[in-house]
Amino acid sequence: MTPAQRSQRARIAAYASWANTPDPAKRTAAARKSSLGRFERQVDPDGTLNPAERQRRAQHAMRAHMQRMAYLSAKARST
Repeated sequence: MTPAQRSQRARIAAYASWANTPDPAKRTAAARKSSLGRFERQVDPDGTLNPAERQRRAQHAMRAHMQRMAYLSAKARST
């Protein structure tokens, strides 16, 4: 099987799996929590901030990261 065929087969399986998922948010909750935890540790490595402030800063750090990835992706596609 070629790499393109394997990729297409994997996409088909992923679409079928999501089509049979009744609650997508529940399915991805653990990954989102883990991801946000990474940014919480980044903005408050010593754990000294109150939880609300840590979460606010982590949300902004995550948004900055996503924007940085979008920028680099667009830049790569334009060349």
